[in-house]
Amino acid sequence: MNEDWLSLEALELKLKLANEKWLRLDANRQLLLTQRNERQEQLERFQETKDTYEKARVLLQQSAEYAREQAKQQIETLVTNALQYVFGPLFFFQIEIEEQGNKPVAEFYVVTEYEGIRVKTKPQDSRGGGVVDIVTLALRVALIETVQPSLSGPILLDEPGKHVSNEYAHYLYEFLKSLSTMFGRQILMITHNQHLAESGDRAYYVEIRDGISEIAQIDST
Repeated sequence: MNEDWLSLEALELKLKLANEKWLRLDANRQLLLTQRNERQEQLERFQETKDTYEKARVLLQQSAEYAREQAKQQIETLVTNALQYVFGPLFFFQIEIEEQGNKPVAEFYVVTEYEGIRVKTKPQDSRGGGVVDIVTLALRVALIETVQPSLSGPILLDEPGKHVSNEYAHYLYEFLKSLSTMFGRQILMITHNQHLAESGDRAYYVEIRDGISEIAQIDST
C-alpha cells in the first residue's frame, strides 16, 4: 500500500513538473510568436517605405532634365514643409541626383541645422521612426500630385505617423488638414492614434466582438 502511495506521489510530482515545464515552453512560444509578428510588421513597413522611395526615384529618373528639376523642387518643397510642420523649422528634405551608367539616380536625405551645424542623413537613419513616417507620407502625396496623367479621388492612409510621438500628433493632424485643403482632396485614414481619430471631421471606432465588427461614431466635438 505504501509503495502504491509513493508511486502515486511520484507520478503526481512528475505531472506537476511536466505541467510547469509546458507552461514555461508555452510562454516562450508565445513570446517568440509575438517577436516574430513584430519583426514581420517591421519588414512590411520597411518594404512599403522602400517601394515609395523607389517610385519617387523612378519618377525622377524617367523625367526630362527640366521636368526632372521641376519635380525635384516640388517634392523637396512638399516634404520639407511636412517635416517643418511637424518637427519644426530646422528640418529640410534634399534630393541629390547623380548620373550612374548614363542613368540619373536619386538619393534622399534629411538635413537638420542646429547652432550652425548641418547634419545630412538618409531618412531611415534619422532620429526615430517618426521622421521616416513623415517623409514617406509626404512622398506619397507628392507622387499623387506630380504623376501624369493626374490622379483624382481621396488620399487613403493606413496608420499615418505610426511612430510619431504623441507630442507631435497635433502637428501631424494640422499637416494632414492643410494637405486636404491645399489639394482639395478628402483624406480617409485608419489609425490607432486617439488624437488623430478625434481630430477628424468624422470618425468611427471599430471593434471586433465574437468575430463581428461593431462600429460606433466617435464624438469629435
